[in-house]
Amino acid sequence: QLVESGGGSVQPGGSLRLSCEGSRDTSTIWRSCMGWFRQAPGKEREGVAIINSEGIPLVADFAKGRFTVSRDIAKNTVYLQMNSVKPEDTAMYYCAARARGCTFQSQYFDSWGQGTQVTVSS
Repeated sequence: QLVESGGGSVQPGGSLRLSCEGSRDTSTIWRSCMGWFRQAPGKEREGVAIINSEGIPLVADFAKGRFTVSRDIAKNTVYLQMNSVKPEDTAMYYCAARARGCTFQSQYFDSWGQGTQVTVSS
């Protein structure tokens, strides 16, 4: 089970940090590819950032320079730090886990959290 937190309302240019904690019966974070995805109303789900089992992060082009993904193995938690947010970042954000190789393609992820809403507006 994955549980996201940290969403909320923020003004353009502001920051948020999303967290995704895995329960003890979930494949531990460090053995999985962990991904952050988002879905805005009327749009398809898109990959935001991934971090592989070796801890190597990768963010989507639209998020480069603004978002970072990291993990805390001891806490079994993955983070998405969102800086300089824009109104177009408004979406439901989900974390997901995949036991094997890392990819931005959401259909290959096995476990999903319930999502946390991020709203960027002035």
